[in-house]
Amino acid sequence: MIRAVLVTTVAAALLTACSAGTPPPAEQPSPVAAVDPSWSPAPVVPLASQPPPALVVDQPLPDQLAKGLVVIRYRAENLRIVPVYGPNALDVSPRIGHIHVTVDDAPWHWADASGEPLIIQGLPAGPHRVWIGLADPTHMILDSKTLDFVIPAR
Repeated sequence: MIRAVLVTTVAAALLTACSAGTPPPAEQPSPVAAVDPSWSPAPVVPLASQPPPALVVDQPLPDQLAKGLVVIRYRAENLRIVPVYGPNALDVSPRIGHIHVTVDDAPWHWADASGEPLIIQGLPAGPHRVWIGLADPTHMILDSKTLDFVIPAR
């Protein structure tokens, strides 16, 4: 009986406090209105039109080259790097793809969809060339860059 009275009293006090509380704050401006207009649209909805994809590649990190390790940072613009392949993926919007990489004009390449920097090791000292191609899900190259660098003798 005492417990029921206590619960009823607490509930009544909470109801009074909530109904007599201060009014909600005035509506704040939408955060969308404050977003930088140079930002790309959020990659979660189909886009009516898309600018062409582009590949941006940095030169290998020099301090790592001195150790015989090739670390190449890259990014894709107007394309998301994801491990999705095949012709049906061409209809995905915003656009998706991956990269192809060839070292020293080899007759073969590998594909990478991690979006992480490329790390190549085991190359001998001397000049080298790395070709990076930005590819769509069907492996068609949309943009490419070639880097020439030298691994110093150690």
